[in-house]
Amino acid sequence: MITGTLKNQIDKIWDDLASYGVSDPIVAIEQMTYLFFIKSLDDLETSNEKKDEMLQITSKRIFPQTEEGQAMRWSKFCNLKAEEIFEIIGQKVFPFIQKLKTDEKSAYARYMRDAKFALPNALITEKVVTAINNLPLNDRDLKGDVYEYMISKLQTSGRNGQFRTPRHIISMMVELMEPQITDVIADPACGTGGFLVGAGTYVREHNKEKLRLDKKAREHYQNAMFTGYDTNQTMLRISAMNTILHEMDNADIRFMDSLSKDNPDTEKYSLILANPPFTGSLDYDAVAPTLLSTTKTKKTELLFVALFLRMLDAGGRCACIVPDGVLFGSSNAHKSLRKEIVDKNMLQAVISMPGGVFKPYAGVSTGVLIFTKTGTGGTNKVWFYDMQADGYTLDDKRAEDEKHNDIPDIIARFRNLEGELNRKRTDKSFFVSVQEIRDNGYDLSINKYKEVEYIPIEYPASDALISDAKALGRDLLIKLDEIEKLLSE
Repeated sequence: MITGTLKNQIDKIWDDLASYGVSDPIVAIEQMTYLFFIKSLDDLETSNEKKDEMLQITSKRIFPQTEEGQAMRWSKFCNLKAEEIFEIIGQKVFPFIQKLKTDEKSAYARYMRDAKFALPNALITEKVVTAINNLPLNDRDLKGDVYEYMISKLQTSGRNGQFRTPRHIISMMVELMEPQITDVIADPACGTGGFLVGAGTYVREHNKEKLRLDKKAREHYQNAMFTGYDTNQTMLRISAMNTILHEMDNADIRFMDSLSKDNPDTEKYSLILANPPFTGSLDYDAVAPTLLSTTKTKKTELLFVALFLRMLDAGGRCACIVPDGVLFGSSNAHKSLRKEIVDKNMLQAVISMPGGVFKPYAGVSTGVLIFTKTGTGGTNKVWFYDMQADGYTLDDKRAEDEKHNDIPDIIARFRNLEGELNRKRTDKSFFVSVQEIRDNGYDLSINKYKEVEYIPIEYPASDALISDAKALGRDLLIKLDEIEKLLSE
């Protein structure tokens, strides 16, 4: 858990970077990611040296066994003078990590091939190196939290906020889906890796003994369980480091246009968690024909949901965030996609979220779709929940508001859907039959089904109101006369 003291340490690094001209949060976290990576290489080398000494063997080394090669290790240069640190990192370490081979001891390196050192001078470089050196990165439980807190700062910039789904929303979706140690999990628009890390953390916390004792389960967790695609190299580096620092060492984080013909994934995953882009450029000619056959459109939010259906194996589950337009849009593409989910698969839940969830950078209203791929139907009734608060104010400040938070209620009710059968349409949550959804043109907006209970207000009769107004007028005239007399004395 990140404490106030630790937050202050990270905030200080951020402030120092800004004061030296590194004000873009993407550039700041990218540079810190490089330095985290450089330090992790030295930590890994030190660990290998200790193992070799214990086993009396000599394994392959990351750093050259020369004076110049050893000088590139974090532990060797971190306490040198500012000018020396700046020179070693910029002129020796960065060229080294750009060419580092991606063998089993340096698998992280493939994310650093085009790394560029952008800290402006020796003073800020020394400040950041010293600050990182004082962070508890050797604590396996804390290092991931430290990095995620850094990532959270991306949300302070409007143009970068698109890369990050609020952590508490990710946690809610993960809790709803309850990922298992046997799952194969993907996020085809992974950004900073929040959903993958959230799922991995949940699995690790609920399977500690199995991961410790079962070699097969541990290898699956580390090597085959998690896949993430993105088209932004900076996001891929951040996502890779995020998964690495959460013990998901070899998560498959790759550059991929998920909607294109280049993505071959079909019936491969048992769980998809995602918040795909709602807008953005799209090369329509490059879109996979299998997606267009489900929903012929240029809208990325529709194509991504079609992609999730294709990527899931039979019985695979999905929880994804969609803009409200996906739920009630009237175009043929919107309707055909909803029909596909309802009639040919099993739609389980629609959670309507308030418009402020993604502020300050977007006020769009969104919802969470939860469905299972069957290919043969299975939708019987759909659970709707009208989330009105998420534990934060819904303005641009997004300050904590513990008194108003529907998320614990959403999780508790979803885990006990039998208890929801008799809920009224005036409640926050209720069921709607599949036939009613069909009769309404597959509309999945909660307002289509929610009933508003109007409480009649009785007002006095009009003659009584007129009488009261006249009495007030007489009183006012009396008061004015009294004031006039006082002024004339």
